[in-house]
Amino acid sequence: MMANPNNGKPNILLVMVDQMTPFLTGAYGHTVVKTPKLDRLVEDGIRFDAAYTNCPLCAPARASFMTGQYVSRIGCYDNAAPLSSAEPTIAHYLSIAGYDTVLSGKMHFIGPDQLHGFRRRTTTDIYPADFEWTTTREVMTKPQFGKPIAGQYVTAGIRPWSKGLAFDEETHFRALEYLHSRPEGVEAWEAGRAREPFFLCVSYHHPHEPFHVTQELWDMYDKEPIDIPHFTDDLEATYSTMDKWCQIYHGVDWVDLKNPQNLYNLRRAYYGLVSYVDQKVGELIKTLEEVGVRENTIIIFTSDHGDMLGERGMVQKRHFYEWSTRIPLIVAYPDRWQAGTKIGQPVSLVDLATTILDIAGVGNRLSLDGKSLMGLINGTDTQEKEVFSEMHTAGVFATCFMIRKGQYKYNYVHGEDTQLFNLEDDPDEWNNLSGKPEYQEIEEGLKARILEQFDPDKIEQDVTESLLKRQLIREAMKVNETHWDYSPHFDATKQYVRGRAPVQY
Repeated sequence: MMANPNNGKPNILLVMVDQMTPFLTGAYGHTVVKTPKLDRLVEDGIRFDAAYTNCPLCAPARASFMTGQYVSRIGCYDNAAPLSSAEPTIAHYLSIAGYDTVLSGKMHFIGPDQLHGFRRRTTTDIYPADFEWTTTREVMTKPQFGKPIAGQYVTAGIRPWSKGLAFDEETHFRALEYLHSRPEGVEAWEAGRAREPFFLCVSYHHPHEPFHVTQELWDMYDKEPIDIPHFTDDLEATYSTMDKWCQIYHGVDWVDLKNPQNLYNLRRAYYGLVSYVDQKVGELIKTLEEVGVRENTIIIFTSDHGDMLGERGMVQKRHFYEWSTRIPLIVAYPDRWQAGTKIGQPVSLVDLATTILDIAGVGNRLSLDGKSLMGLINGTDTQEKEVFSEMHTAGVFATCFMIRKGQYKYNYVHGEDTQLFNLEDDPDEWNNLSGKPEYQEIEEGLKARILEQFDPDKIEQDVTESLLKRQLIREAMKVNETHWDYSPHFDATKQYVRGRAPVQY
């Protein structure tokens, strides 16, 4: 391994995608979905087989990941809830430690601070940064946004182009441009120049819906067997209160989600989008090699949450089922340290902040909710783990919690019903053990852990107040025509060939 030129600190490339379930990736064992670049990362690195999101919703999950704190602790409850500028993030810590911190793509920050510790962003965000998507606390009888979200799941198919593809292509180009423009190739190393290490976060929109793929991506799965969900006759009888709320919010009853052709198109397009992201990962790694920094760069790949993709007749996220809360998480060191390791202990996104700080040799000054994964990676941490996930609004109408510990997962909806699953015996979560006498001790123990960690009544009050405040501010912002959407700044006078500087091509 080449000597570290960055004052002893490794570069860190974090690739985050949106709404990717690990179950439909070759890297996690699917025999049809083509992910050769992620497969190689798994061969060269560490794969976490029970990684979870701390909130099955974009903005809260990302805020939890960036801060290392649970969403209810920082008040990021939904996709229109602001992350306070007073909350330190990974980027703040790494900036102080001498890293060049750069974000290319999506992070779904809400509020006037669109950097949160990053030195710069190379793109705008694909979604609004203001309170436009603020939801309501009143139980709904029709879809949230007028037309059903589930409609995106029955219109999947071929499109020559889309806004999502445009965003990801810009995200990708800017990331490659950043890597190529850094003066740290082999020549710089040989000259003995010490430079800043980088923390580059490249965050793609896909495989998030709408599921529109190019002809090329569609044709990747021509004549391939496509998995589609199968439904029991009494499917609705298995639904919890949380499930029923989400079904209305997503507008599932307004579309024909159970149509086999619709499901085929959905899954085939999703396969294509997963492979699209995989191609981008491969190009990033190739560029690291081309510019001479792969031997000093740690790569982390993950997603903010999963997607039900028609399983149980459900779509999108917001659920605590495995398809919605489980995420891919792969860590690859340049020297193949611990290559091929598979870790089955439950972990979550909130653990990534402390892990990245450990990787960078940076101490966290504040108490964080997440725990470093380095002990699991090097084999020194053998204690049984537990992870939490939360969902409090934007589709649900009470404070909702999930805990995974060992083989059991317990879902608690405050004031409503509960679910307990033995994932070892029942990986598809059909057999609800909640309320059965032989599981009473296990259920009571998991519930007690939730109530030790969280205060449902206090969170409920905070959510209600937050929504009312944001609704008022949203109204005023519309009147004033103000917004917080990020606009990247490029000084074109310093790009390409200019007479004021040495000519370089």
